[in-house]
Formats: sequence, structure tokens, C-alpha cells
Amino acid sequence: MATVHLRIGDLVWGKLGRYPPWPGKIVSPPKDLKKPRGKKCHFVKFFGTEDHAWIKVEQLKPYHIHKEEMIKINKGKRFQQAVDAVEDFLKKAKGKEQNSDGKGDSKGKRTPNKPLKILEEDDEDLSALKDPSEKPVKDDPHFHHFLLSQSEKPASSMEPISKRLKIIEEDTGSTSIQAADSTAINGSITPTDKRIGFLGLGLMGSGIVSNLLKMGHVVTVWNRTAEKCDLFIQEGARLGRTPAEVASMCDITFSCVSDPKAARDLVMGPSGVLQGIRPGKCYVEMSTVDPETITELSQVITSRGGRFLEAPVAGSQQLSNDGMLVILAAGDRTVYEDCSSCFQAMGKTSFFLGEAGNAARMMLILNMVQGSFMATIAEGLTLAQATGQSQQTFLDILCQGQMASTFVDQKCQNILQGNFKPDYYLKHIQKDLRLAISMGDMANHPTPMAAAANEVYKRAKALDQSDNDISAVYRAYIH
Repeated sequence: MATVHLRIGDLVWGKLGRYPPWPGKIVSPPKDLKKPRGKKCHFVKFFGTEDHAWIKVEQLKPYHIHKEEMIKINKGKRFQQAVDAVEDFLKKAKGKEQNSDGKGDSKGKRTPNKPLKILEEDDEDLSALKDPSEKPVKDDPHFHHFLLSQSEKPASSMEPISKRLKIIEEDTGSTSIQAADSTAINGSITPTDKRIGFLGLGLMGSGIVSNLLKMGHVVTVWNRTAEKCDLFIQEGARLGRTPAEVASMCDITFSCVSDPKAARDLVMGPSGVLQGIRPGKCYVEMSTVDPETITELSQVITSRGGRFLEAPVAGSQQLSNDGMLVILAAGDRTVYEDCSSCFQAMGKTSFFLGEAGNAARMMLILNMVQGSFMATIAEGLTLAQATGQSQQTFLDILCQGQMASTFVDQKCQNILQGNFKPDYYLKHIQKDLRLAISMGDMANHPTPMAAAANEVYKRAKALDQSDNDISAVYRAYIH
């Protein structure tokens, strides 16, 4: 391939990490920002944002030549807004050429106080594209991300500045920690200086660790399949050889595994966390398990002088990647407070629900509702087909009504496209339904809807759908 020579002012497509190419413009870097050593790169400003990054030359393509190709492979509202911003820029540039009278346009100048967000290429944080002058939208998955602000820190320091937090005391007595919007007047919360350990790099854990690293936390990782650690080691994480070693090396150790057995084995098994726990060390269980497992883990950790918190997360792989999970915490309140910057990095909000076990109960109830709802949507889609109705029309109508949501739209579109790539494993939602039903039995409370949904998921598992997305429950109705 012939080398394309680019220069300042050229419009380009910039590829940052694992994120899709994004339209940008090569600009001059700030005077105090040095080019990374050993890298042939250009400083790029991304459209639709105030984000900038050093991008390697091999990750840059001329805008006009590749425009049609990029628009075909990239979708989404934010991407289209960025492309529209490029076209608007081109129109204005053409207009200035035609109407040039030698006068400057003060409105078009960059004010010295406007923050410049700089992304390191290794941070792979292109999803942070957002104009800081806009009021953040609570549900925008691109709202909470790693920033470098010239107005707060010298750009050359490349030191991450955390998202601001606000703490809301609720009538129930629970506490919610969530990222504050741009109107926050208090200072930002920086990454904790405590050493963080993380056990389990599955669909959820991988995104969580990535965001912890992006926010500047010192993280040591361990995974049963060691190869999964390699990517995070490259991003700056340290490697722990066993769960016990991670717990002994770190001040706060998180775990996120598949089920109650895996959670117990991680703590009490050979070379388990319990062997590395010392007085004052913290253990945070993020797996979705039953309250009885949480009680057991809490007892064994505290018996060694450790401090225990449960913090299961509501969300999906995509929300985990975007740092938009909802964290439900319970147990030692001081551990919850010590984890504030970690929860800030991984989620859009977190709730403290009291004594250990409460978060497990709430998480199972939430997943019971989600699993039952997904089964019902799949049932509706297949009934529409069986009665000669258009499934797409059913979805279009559904998304215009009161049940409209991103969840419904995405899951149904994936079903219609035959795309069951896991965002949340079907086998895990079936596990959660089973645990919720058991919890209902213990409370002598009926759960007939969950029981019915559970049977459908069990059939889907029998059809070899366990490792597909929860939306693959659809296949239980068509076989």
C-alpha cells in the first residue's frame, strides 16, 4: 500500500485502540505536550467533541477517500453526529473562502478556558467523545470517562482526572454515589491510592478492569485462564499468580465470577483469597449469588480480620465497557466509602443497601424481572410470526409505546438479525432466575412468572444456547 502523507489541517479517520474509526482533523498539539517517544503519529482533534489524541500514522486514513467505506461499517447516533459535524465544518470552510474579507470571526475562536480533553492512544478511550460544553445526559453511555483538562492539569502531565461524584441520601436510608454532571461545584475525586486487586476477567470483569485502569487505579489481576490477563498487563495492570497472592498484595480485592460455587471456591479453595487475607484488607464480592453465599463469605473474611462488601452489578458487557453499570453494595460501610473512586470508574451510580445479603437479594429480584421480561418479549415475537404478523412491525409499534427502551430495541433487533453474541450469558440469567425462585420459596412468596420463564430458559439451555446472549431464549419458542 502506498504511503499517504498527511499534514496539519487534513481531515482523517482516526483509529484508537479497539474502537471504530472516528472522523477528526490533524491539528497542532499544545506547546507543552510532547509527542510520544518512538511513535510516528499526528495529533488529532475528533469531531463532535473536544477530545484530542496522538494517533499512529498507520491508524489514520484520509477522510474523503474512505468516507463511504466508514459510513457503511459504522453506525450509531453519535457517529452520525460526528460525520454531520465534519460536513458542517466543510460548508463553513467553503463559505469563508467564498466570502473572505480578511476579518476574523471571534465566535469561531477557541476560548483559553475551554477544557481540552486529551486521550492517550493506549487508553483506548475513544468512547469518551463528547462536547464538554453540552450538559451531560444521565443515560448517555459516553457521559463518564477519563479526561485530561488543560484548565485543571498541565496537558503534558498525562495524569488522569477522575469523574466528580455526588452523594445522595435517600429516604430509604440507602446511599447513592453517582457521577455528577458539569454543574457540580465540588472538587473532583481522584483515583484511590489503595492497591486494587481484581479476580475474574469475564464479560463483566474485563470492562470493569479496563475502566479502573483508565481512571488511574493501580490494579493487579488474576483469571483462571491466565491468557485473559495479557491484554490488561499491556494496559498497565500487574499480574497475580493466585487469588491468595492478589489478596495479600492488595488493599482492596474485587471478584466477579459466574456463580455461587465459583465464588466460594475463589475464597476457600486451594490458594484462595482466604489464605491472603490479613487484618484490615478488604474483599468485595461482585458476583451475582444468593444471600446465603454472601453470608458465608462475609463470615470467613471477617473471621480473619478482613473487611467485607458485596457489590453485584446490574448491566451488560456493553455497559461494563462503557463504565455505566449500576452497583448494588451492602456490608461494611467503610469499605463502600473506600471503593468510591472504583465504583465511579466502573458505573454510573452505586447504592449502599445496608447489611450484607441485601444487595444479593435486590440483584436477584432485578435479574428475575429482566429475565422474565426477555422471555415474554421473545414469546411475543414468535407469536407474531405464528399468526402471520410482521415481527419488525411488532417491534416498531412496541418501540413507540410505553415499553419502549434501548433494551427492547437492541435485543429484538439482534433476534431479527440472528445475532446472539453474548452481552449477558443466557446460562447466567437462568441461574439468577433459579436463585430468585429459591429466595421466594424461603420467604414463602409466590414467583409463578419467574418459574414459567425459568422453564423456557431451561429449554433454551437444552438447545445448546447457554453461552449465547439472553435473547437466545427466542430459540426455545421456535424449536
